[in-house]
Amino acid sequence: MSSIVFIGGGNMASCIVGGMIARGFEAKDITATAPSESSQEKLKSRFGISATDDNRSAVALADIVVLAVKPQIMRKVAIDLASALKADAVVVSVAAGISINSLQSWLGNSTAIVRAMPNTPSLVLSGATGLFANDLTSQSHKDSVGQIFNAVGYCCWVESEEQINAVIAVSGSGPAYFFRILEIMQAVGQELGLSEEVARELASQTALGASQMAKVSDSSPAQLRQQVTSPGGTTERALSTFQQDGLEAIFRRAMTSASQRAEEMSKDFSD
Repeated sequence: MSSIVFIGGGNMASCIVGGMIARGFEAKDITATAPSESSQEKLKSRFGISATDDNRSAVALADIVVLAVKPQIMRKVAIDLASALKADAVVVSVAAGISINSLQSWLGNSTAIVRAMPNTPSLVLSGATGLFANDLTSQSHKDSVGQIFNAVGYCCWVESEEQINAVIAVSGSGPAYFFRILEIMQAVGQELGLSEEVARELASQTALGASQMAKVSDSSPAQLRQQVTSPGGTTERALSTFQQDGLEAIFRRAMTSASQRAEEMSKDFSD
């Protein structure tokens, strides 16, 4: 089994590590770094993995290094690690807006690098991750990285780095879209007379069921929508309201804005 080190033990790293452990990855093969003793102890007690505040010593023997720090400090972290990496290690960045060109300039032009855009449902083994690698990344590297993200949900390799911005718009930021919709559905359910608990359970179970149907069905989402929409019925009335109020246009603007922001960030954090 490959030795895997997470630089940064925050929310995204914890989601991925938690999913990996649940899928049978050995805790002894995983290390995470965190600046404070309390954060390190939390990682150790929660997942049974090793934890340290020394990034350089942590990566010295690592086969896979996952950079899970905020974009604002990525440059400093990467430059500090560059001379400590194994020659045959692959570095995986899960930070939005950090290009492979920037990572190569900080880590060295001989480094195998993968950009990954996972999302937080990785914690419950339902993540979605887009991946893109530079030319120095071997098939063996890709297979090992793919195993990590396949363990916590669905992952795919995209054809160009530019497509990572589309991944961010669809799935990287996507969970927040659905959480917002669930917030609204729960609130309206309560306004219509349901208890908070019942409204929440009905909304979340409906989202889960609809998502599962969309995933396993041979029918498209449009066909599934049509199947549940009876002429003159309640669903048709609700969908008509969505259309009149411009729901599709709102989603298009929001997702396009997310993709554009990712592109802006790549310029903000480039050398």
